[in-house]
Amino acid sequence: MNEDQEQITLVDENGNEELYDVLFTFESDDFGKSYILIYPAGKSDDEEVDIQAYALPADDDPANPSGGDLQLIESDEEWDMVESVLNTFLADGTVDPNAGKEQK
Repeated sequence: MNEDQEQITLVDENGNEELYDVLFTFESDDFGKSYILIYPAGKSDDEEVDIQAYALPADDDPANPSGGDLQLIESDEEWDMVESVLNTFLADGTVDPNAGKEQK
């Protein structure tokens, strides 16, 4: 695991804290939001992980998230865009917020 890996702590509805590694963050001009993709900390590189995605608070910088209440992604269109960006990242290691956009 990368020693410089960014981590965040999520608190569930029961007050339980869980540590997560940040996979990456990105901005979407189409939705006017920034997003963060995370997975549970402490997983080995060859272990399958559950990647979670959230919208960052409106005033948070995706290059240096400071915390706050993460927002659920609610629309299918938003999920499709986030999934396309994640698939591009997993395929070639790059983050392309235009992934999955229809070309005009």
